[in-house]
Amino acid sequence: MPGPLSPVSVSTKLHQIADLARKAPELAFRSLAHHIDMDLLRLAYRDTRKSGAVGVDGQTAEAYAKDLEANLASLLSRFKSGSYRAPPVKRVHIPKGDGTTRPLGIPTFEDKVLQRAVAMVLNAVYEQDFLDFSYGFRPGRSAHQALERLRADLMAMRGGTVVDVDIKAFFDTLVPSHLRAFLDQRVVDGVLRRAIDKWLKAGVLEDGKRSFPELGTPQGGVISPLLANIYLHEVLDLWFVREVRPLLAGRAELVRYADDFVIIFERAEDAERVMAALPERFAKFGLTIHPEKTRLVPFQRPSVKAPPPGGSDRVGSPGTFDLLGFTHYWRLSRRGYWVVSQKTASKRFARAVSRIDGWCRSNRHLPVARQHKLLSKKLVGHYNYYGVRGNSRTISCFRDQVQQSWKTWLSRREQHASLTWEKFGRIQKRYPLPLARLPKRVTSPERTQHTRSRMR
Repeated sequence: MPGPLSPVSVSTKLHQIADLARKAPELAFRSLAHHIDMDLLRLAYRDTRKSGAVGVDGQTAEAYAKDLEANLASLLSRFKSGSYRAPPVKRVHIPKGDGTTRPLGIPTFEDKVLQRAVAMVLNAVYEQDFLDFSYGFRPGRSAHQALERLRADLMAMRGGTVVDVDIKAFFDTLVPSHLRAFLDQRVVDGVLRRAIDKWLKAGVLEDGKRSFPELGTPQGGVISPLLANIYLHEVLDLWFVREVRPLLAGRAELVRYADDFVIIFERAEDAERVMAALPERFAKFGLTIHPEKTRLVPFQRPSVKAPPPGGSDRVGSPGTFDLLGFTHYWRLSRRGYWVVSQKTASKRFARAVSRIDGWCRSNRHLPVARQHKLLSKKLVGHYNYYGVRGNSRTISCFRDQVQQSWKTWLSRREQHASLTWEKFGRIQKRYPLPLARLPKRVTSPERTQHTRSRMR
């Protein structure tokens, strides 16, 4: 039986670390590993996803839980003594919408638990350092908050020139020696650093062959996004605040979610100068700015006061850009004001429709009630992410596409069957697909920061 979980005790320890990190921003922590105990491992286990694919050892979460206390005690002992061996990450390839595949790393379940425990301790330190415009994979922050922050900045600046940046294979090209140097500034605890080094050197197992990439973070690991944030905090965020902003003629704002970011400039000449400096800055740390996918986007608020031909939802800006699956553009509101709006990016929309169509094809022989239940979950998941204000029309269109795919593949369940819209209407009456949800209301970044300050 699992031992008693004491999240209050864990929270107190993490709060103490955070409090010290906040009061001593120059302090390099030499003693953190003692905070990782059975209580914290139990909490890390509780928060680790149990339904994921198994790693190289083939052990499932269910099997690990059968003797949970003994397994966690053994893990803690090996971690503290330095005898823990980081297993290689199993690499698989999943298809992308353009016909290519994307490599996916699958750590062992036990590795996920330990990485989560270490990440919880490191987060207590680095959350005091990370800047407010960074949103990716941070506690209490989300992609929707990043999008709302971006929209608010664009509205406040009345647009401007946007530098839309793409980093080539960031997670695969991050340089471990630079990462270690960045970690040295804040965390020099030998036990924690030894574990991180083991994860960086664990290697990848693919088709029975083990390789040891010299670059990159642990693939698929819980610790990987945090290490990436530490890297870009030094390479980009602090550079932007300390070295770039003071030299600009006008205002500039950065919004970053992990390795996806854009910079908004009030003046085009500032944007051009920073655009020219970015490749050299990133190359210094082993990273490459994609020359074809990185671009300057004119995004000034249109000066036209009358609604353009074709209705108030027509794009009236010289340019648009994408971030986090949304296209950002200017449109006229019902009251006649220009506002920044966000809608599902066309590539994301097409990819989502293709996936649904493929799912309907592969599962067309399931009972209709089962298909309905699973399709409804997929629709709700889509609504939960893309249901932002200004995007109602696109997510309603997505529902129509799902309905069309469902009808198409239901009609092919039998070789000579024909499913008319009348018959399909009766099916839908009994098994209605969920309607598109109203736009999501997102807590403003300013309110989020105020709440965070009060909690401290």
